[in-house]
Amino acid sequence: MSQKRLTENVLMQNLASLDGWSLNADKTAIARSFRFKDFNAAFGFMSRIALMAERLDHHPEWSNVYNRVDIRLTTHDAGGLSDKDMVMARFINDLGG
Repeated sequence: MSQKRLTENVLMQNLASLDGWSLNADKTAIARSFRFKDFNAAFGFMSRIALMAERLDHHPEWSNVYNRVDIRLTTHDAGGLSDKDMVMARFINDLGG
């Protein structure tokens, strides 16, 4: 999987199919917040993401406060968004809606 930065056209095509994700101002990262029933559900969600992140060797920037999980995806080596970010975002959406 490529770690090259996505072109703006490819990035916008991908974002069109990613519900809930927002692009930052300089178009180098996407972010989304999730809310769950309680801390246990939020932590379980993060644990499933962590397993995929290890498989992809691509780790999110995230925070958790009780039932809320905030996630930011970017590929630092590419200086922006890459295919890995799109794969992670789709996986995360499939888990958390």
